[in-house]
Amino acid sequence: MSLTPSESRVGGDFPKLLKSWRHRRRLSQLDLALTSGVSQRHVSFLESGRARPSRGMILQLSETLDVPLRERNAWLMAAGFAPIFRALPLDDPQMNQVMGAVRMMLANHEPFPALAVDRAWNIRLANTAFERLSALLGEDLWRRTGGPERNLMRLMFHPAGIRPLITNWAAAAPALWRRAEREAEALGGGDIRAMLDELAPHQDAHTLRAAQDVTLAPVLALDIETQGLRISLFTVIATFGTAQDVTADELRIESLFPADAATEALFRAAAAG
Repeated sequence: MSLTPSESRVGGDFPKLLKSWRHRRRLSQLDLALTSGVSQRHVSFLESGRARPSRGMILQLSETLDVPLRERNAWLMAAGFAPIFRALPLDDPQMNQVMGAVRMMLANHEPFPALAVDRAWNIRLANTAFERLSALLGEDLWRRTGGPERNLMRLMFHPAGIRPLITNWAAAAPALWRRAEREAEALGGGDIRAMLDELAPHQDAHTLRAAQDVTLAPVLALDIETQGLRISLFTVIATFGTAQDVTADELRIESLFPADAATEALFRAAAAG
């Protein structure tokens, strides 16, 4: 039986979203079918709009494709379902346990800097050591780099940011830029994509060109010279892997570690007053 034009495509924008995220994960329809336990024929029908997805099917496929919770809500709404993942503000009483855990992680990393950032790289919480580091970088640093939030991308790549203080800029900047591009692609983050578009005109051609070819390492090294001090750090990132709230799902803990004995001694001395 042939389908009428009105019946030939169902599910709203869901088919487009499914295909887009499958391409982002670099999977064929067969790959997705094998990993999700759904037949390739059904995946094909879902992408063409010839089959209407159930809510369970949407959640199954989005889990397989590791789609962020915010985007899973978008999938559900595109197919005509209500979103199921809440997005509570950080100061909501129901977020107390999550924020308590974040504060504990930041405090336990003292005397070294640590901070919690959202998917747009806005700083949501920071420990005392990070605030000391910020003061070393410039008291008016955040005002100079603009924006309503303290933002790590603006800190690094804004014309009034800390580039003059970073001695390994040629290596660090392309790696950080590429990391942000990868996150924009992996998370579907329009906010970080907009940030990159805003900052790109201010970058030199080498940074942008090198970012396309850089191989991302497990950690990012950052060497800083300011106020007669040399500070050598590397970063480690942690996320809430089992979060069921959009806000918690998008939080990352950025922990900075000393890369040499002199930097370690500097932070320990600062903490001791």
